[in-house]
Order: sequence, then C-alpha cells, then structure tokens
Amino acid sequence: LRFAERSPATMPVPFETLIPYGIMIAMFGVTGTGLHVIKGIQNGGKKPRWGLDQWDRVMMDRDRRLTGDLRGQIGNHEAPPGFELNNPWRLEKRIS
Repeated sequence: LRFAERSPATMPVPFETLIPYGIMIAMFGVTGTGLHVIKGIQNGGKKPRWGLDQWDRVMMDRDRRLTGDLRGQIGNHEAPPGFELNNPWRLEKRIS
C-alpha cells in the first residue's frame, strides 16, 4: 500500500454505543440519591440506625408514642398527659 491509499481511520468504539450505558448509570444514581433522601426524611434528617436490638426497638416505639416520630426524643422529666393510657400492647377485641 502506498501512503496515499490508506483506508480512513475508524473509531474503535462508536460513541453511540456508550449512550445507553450513560443513561443506565445516571438512572442508578438518581434512584440511589432518591432513596437516600427519602430515608433521611423518614429518619428526621438523622443518619439511619443499624445494629438494633430488642431494647432499641422498644425505646424507639416508646419515643414514637411520646413524640409521634420514630426518631424523636423528648426532654421532659414527666410524660405528657394521656400517656398513662397509651399502652404498647395490642389486645384483640372481645367476641360478644
């Protein structure tokens, strides 16, 4: 082959094939960010808890009954009025 008769240069990977991969990566990023934001909203802006044992779950349920929020805490030394009737035990209705 002579120098002037060479074939034109070709791209090894056409850029059109990378567009779907870019879209998939972007969608995974959007999904992960959305889940992170939703989990943060559910936790009141706090980092999610991990390694919870039964004691932590009971205290979280008590805090939910006191404040209305699963991650909320209250600094009062006495429970609010009506809390003495707020029992975590769920009983079945009697059959009459």
